[in-house]
Amino acid sequence: MSITTEKIKELRDATGVSIMQCKKALEEVGGDMEKAKIILRKISKQTTDKKASRDLGAGVIESYIHNNGSVGAMIELLCETDFVAKNEEFKALAREIAMHVAAMAPEYLKMEEVKDEEKVKARELFEKEMEENPSNVLKARKSKEIRDKIIEGKISSYFGEKVLLNQSFIKNPEMTVQTLIDGANQKFGERTEICRFVRFSIN
Repeated sequence: MSITTEKIKELRDATGVSIMQCKKALEEVGGDMEKAKIILRKISKQTTDKKASRDLGAGVIESYIHNNGSVGAMIELLCETDFVAKNEEFKALAREIAMHVAAMAPEYLKMEEVKDEEKVKARELFEKEMEENPSNVLKARKSKEIRDKIIEGKISSYFGEKVLLNQSFIKNPEMTVQTLIDGANQKFGERTEICRFVRFSIN
């Protein structure tokens, strides 16, 4: 399978990783796009993990206001140095995340922010749904383990849609916002992290 400039650009757009890394990944898997994406995501995750202890001493605050003026968002995106913070691509990334927040209205930054009492309420709701849904009753009675797995899956999916880092990125649903941040860690060579966000709406 040939590795064209167009294919490298497509992979870069999908992952946010540098052109050289995209080219190398495609060469490694013989031009297979999906396998290359998996390789790059693993590399990005490893890069993020290695930089987890670094100090975040710089960053930017960016905002996005929808063109009708009824919805807006502001985020604080942190990095290690002013050199990266002043980079136009870093600022553009912050603006895109602010746009995502305005459009998708996340309630939490990360899963750890979801309170235990909220998870308990969600569990009670899904348990009641299972009891009332005849198609799930037999499965639930057969095995407590199956029942728990179904409910845990529902809870994870329910809160995942409300957690910013777990949401599918609005401009590229193939990646989550966390994947986008992992790619930024590798692209800019520094630890990158969303510190906080706020969303405003006139309704």
